[in-house]
Amino acid sequence: MKKILLMLALFSAVVTAKAQIATENSNAFDNVGAGITAGVSTPLDFNSVFPLNTNVGLKITKDITPVIGFQIEGLAVLNDNHFSDLKTAVKATNVGLNGALNLSNALWGYKGTPRAFEVSAVAGLGWLHAWNTSENSLTSKTGLDLAFNLGKNKAHSLVLTPAVYWNLHKIDAIQFTKKGAQLALNLSYIYHFKTSNGTHHFKTYDVGAMISEIDRLNGALSECEKREPKLVERIVEKKIAVPTNTEWFVQFAQKSAELTAEAKTTLDKIGEDFVVDVIGTSSPEGNAEFNQRLSEKRAAVVADYLTKRGVKVNSWVGKGAQIGLATNRLAIVTVAQ
Repeated sequence: MKKILLMLALFSAVVTAKAQIATENSNAFDNVGAGITAGVSTPLDFNSVFPLNTNVGLKITKDITPVIGFQIEGLAVLNDNHFSDLKTAVKATNVGLNGALNLSNALWGYKGTPRAFEVSAVAGLGWLHAWNTSENSLTSKTGLDLAFNLGKNKAHSLVLTPAVYWNLHKIDAIQFTKKGAQLALNLSYIYHFKTSNGTHHFKTYDVGAMISEIDRLNGALSECEKREPKLVERIVEKKIAVPTNTEWFVQFAQKSAELTAEAKTTLDKIGEDFVVDVIGTSSPEGNAEFNQRLSEKRAAVVADYLTKRGVKVNSWVGKGAQIGLATNRLAIVTVAQ
């Protein structure tokens, strides 16, 4: 009982520590992988270790979250140690549905990209068909996936899986027993297909930082709305604007670089004698290249509008999706230093 309470406390601490990190929702066909597997097995009772039973097959994976997923595995057994004395190439087949628990992410959290090495617990049920007797048996798999995630985007995985395949119908009652069980070691190659977010895995967001940035920007916008433009001084009949605001925020619709009526109203508050810098940003959805182009278009549109009004634009630049910015779809105009 104490051990259970300790594990619950540890789990609660992990969840609390990660509470400010959110993982984006994914589509039904996101975070799917497929590949091939091959390996060897021997009877778990070790009464007849050799010849080793070789197997080959296919594997499909689906991650529901960075911690929980499932696998569909189909294996063909090619040797006859405790399987079959058939002369055909395939002695038996086993098709299973297994759940997977990523222990690395469960214990240490998911950082937005898989680690180079991860450990997952795997368990599930399958169906064994022996071709010599046409016998069908309920099976179960228990094991560990030792995954080596490769490549810059971690799109490829080599997975070493020590496991036990239990034959649950080898005796009268359904039991986990050595009789009919196989101790196996398989090596799999899995390719993780690209997801709708442009990567091969889940994306995460720092919710705490986003909330803080939203509060900061909302506060800044409120201050801008409260301030009244100062009167224009006349010196030798030339109007010289004395700036009160030094920063203006222009908001855009999602995936748009078109100025709204509200945006133009904000830009019209900037005095014609000001010299300003313009920075365009974008929200984190989509790939980095698209976000960069969109931020540049937003900065250029604002710079063009101000220039036509007579405001001198010292510089304009697009900075893509900025870390920490939550509203993101902005062009920020500042008085040049």
